[in-house]
Order: sequence, then structure tokens, then C-alpha cells
Amino acid sequence: MIDKNNKEISISRQCEMLVLSRSSYYYRSGQVESPYNIELMRLIDRQYLQCPFYGSRRMRVFLQTEGYRVNRKRVSRLMRLMGLETIYPRKKLSSVDKEHRVFPYLLRGLRIERVNHVWSADITYIPMRKGFIYLAAIMDWYSRYVLSWEVSLSLEKDFCVRALEKALLISKPEIFNSDQGSQFTSLAFVNTLLDRAIAVSMDGRGRVFDNIFVERLWRSVKYEEVYLKDYGDVKDAVRQLGDYFRFYNNRRPHQSLGYKTPAEVYFQKEVLN
Repeated sequence: MIDKNNKEISISRQCEMLVLSRSSYYYRSGQVESPYNIELMRLIDRQYLQCPFYGSRRMRVFLQTEGYRVNRKRVSRLMRLMGLETIYPRKKLSSVDKEHRVFPYLLRGLRIERVNHVWSADITYIPMRKGFIYLAAIMDWYSRYVLSWEVSLSLEKDFCVRALEKALLISKPEIFNSDQGSQFTSLAFVNTLLDRAIAVSMDGRGRVFDNIFVERLWRSVKYEEVYLKDYGDVKDAVRQLGDYFRFYNNRRPHQSLGYKTPAEVYFQKEVLN
């Protein structure tokens, strides 16, 4: 819908008229992946869900055993594009933007005993027939209730901030936990929490299981919804993901909740034995 050759209306103005961030437009213009790379990303996504300790070397070996001739450089780039990080300790942590703030992990040894005690957020990769999107979700740890979710074509912070603002229309947590991704350490995201006197907690780098409940959510989303479908486009993905999250919250019983649904536990504010 963007006419880059239009001499009367700038790209910035066209993006504004379409309610599209300019960076998202440039992202789509510069990050068009080949069908071969999209297929590799589907395989990487499935294998990473099973083996989050796989780095680019092991992932390359896995792909080669599946019959794909691919080098480590390509695998490493695709994993970065998908936002995947291997869960092993690193000798040198990646540098963080100066405007970003990193907070300590507050949940070690903490007993979660009520709803709105701890919320958490995370992002995952969602494959489509001819591309992919990113999905962000915010969950209440005690009830497993998904308070909000958003999708994006890029890994900008904006869609995570939108998801947070939507969740805060429902209630607010005492502690909010996330990883140290730039989306969650940005001033826009952190200040939204601090302005409401919410304690901020962040996982250690490469410690995927610090946010274990959201990781379990992604496993459910992928195996019960995404891998069973073939989303034609973003609109189709949003529609079907919406159906799934309504099912997950309101109809899917959880063994850990005494076979109640997340909505039953969250809105009744019951304490489990």
C-alpha cells in the first residue's frame, strides 16, 4: 500500500495515514525472506521448542540431518531474526542500549499465592504460509490467564507496550517479570510499570526457564494451534490466534489448576490448595 515513488506524499506521511510505523515499513522492505529460508525457520522453531539449548552449531547439524544443506552463518542469522537465544551461560553478555534499564530477578524462591502477584511477558515467532510474525503475550502466573496479546511484523517495542497497556486495563500486578530483551528494557515499557508502582523483575541472560510459565504457554500455542494451521496472512493469523486464546483462557482446563480454566481461577481469585 506504500507508493515509494510518490513525489507528492512522503513515505513518512503515507505510513502515518496507514497507521504504520516507518520502521515497520523499512523492515518489511529489507527483510523479505526466501521460501527456502521460511522453511528453515519453521524447522528451527519446532526444534528449538524441543531443545532450547541448541545453538547455531547444533541447529545446523540438525538441519543437515533433515536433508538441508545449510551453513552456520545462515542458521545464526535466522535464529537472530526469530529472536531465539540459546540457554547457556555466556562469558560476555551482549551490550544493552544506554537508555535501557536492567533489573534483578525477583522470583527466585518466591511462592506465588494469588492472582496479580506476578505477571510476565514474552515474545515468540509465528510462521505463516509466506512469511512470519512475532507474537507477544502477557500472563498472570498464578492463574495462567493470558491478559493480553499483540502481533507485529518486527521486533520493535511498540507492540509490547500496547500489550502491556491492554493488560493494565484489567488490573495490575505486584511484580512484572520479563527477559532482558530490548522491548522489555526500553524506557517506554519500564516506565509504564514504574509509573504504577509495579516492581520490575528480569530473567538472567540465557535463562529461559526463569520465565517458565510463558515458555509452557508457547508450547501449548505452538502444538495445539500454530503447527496445526497454515495461516494465509497476518489477518488470518490474528483471527485464529484470537480464537485459540479465548479457548485457552475460558475452556481449556489445566491440571495444575485443579482442572479449572485460567479464567475461572483469575476472576474468582481463588487460592489453590
